[in-house]
Formats: sequence, structure tokens, C-alpha cells
Amino acid sequence: MAMTMTGEVQLPASREVVWAKLNDPAVLKACIPGCEELNVAGENQFEAVAKMKVGPVSARFKGKVTLSDFDPPSSYKISGEGEGGVAGFAKGGATVALAEKDGGTLLSYNVEAQIGGKLAQLGQRLINGAAKKLADEFFAKFADAVKTG
Repeated sequence: MAMTMTGEVQLPASREVVWAKLNDPAVLKACIPGCEELNVAGENQFEAVAKMKVGPVSARFKGKVTLSDFDPPSSYKISGEGEGGVAGFAKGGATVALAEKDGGTLLSYNVEAQIGGKLAQLGQRLINGAAKKLADEFFAKFADAVKTG
């Protein structure tokens, strides 16, 4: 099942500060919902473990995350794939762009993902709702991390 999602978040910090936070594994680990581990696996690569619950399906996903297409401090691409055992798999990517706006930074994102297994059987509406909730939770935590420096 394919899924796309876009959004924007206004952050109260300079592009340079937001860029630094987007590239800080400790900040990302604290902001990713359900993230239990986020370890550096190489240059611009991480291994992650996250526990997720979508509707009646709960699973621990293990996967790889790669950052690429860097244009500091304006944009990059984040790609990943994860396995959740019988729950299924998820893979995809997001482009993240930063622009100066209203004395802060406007972060825009565009996500494209594929899911399969039991997760894909839940239906598009439930999956899209869960994905939006996870994105909202990530960006709320990320905005707090940016504010607190």
C-alpha cells in the first residue's frame, strides 16, 4: 500500500539551529515516536528500533535510516526501511526543506512510503490517520527541542 503525506511546521529558531537539530541523533531519537534505539551505523546512516501501534497491530520495527541529498542548511532527504515481523514492513523517504519565515524557520516535508503485511490490511484511512498522528507527534517534540536549544 502506498502512502503520501505533506506538511509544514513553523519553528522559532534560525535555519542553522533547526538544521543542526535535524542532524543530531540524540534529538531525533527523543522526537521519533516509539523510538527505543537510534545508533550511528556509518556516515549519514543510522540503525533504529521503534515500537509502534497502529489500530490493533503492535510491533517493534528494526530498520535502517539514511540521510542524503544534502543542501545545508536548506534541505535533505531521509530514507528508511524497517521490518516489523508478522506486522509487516515499511519503507520510504521524505524530503525536508527549511526556509526563513517570520523571524524563524518554516520546515516543509513531503513523505512517500510503502507498507505491507498485516499493516497494509488495516485500510488506507486507518494507516493515513496513524501516519499523520505520528508526524504531528514528531514535529511537536521537535519544536520543543528547537525551543529549548
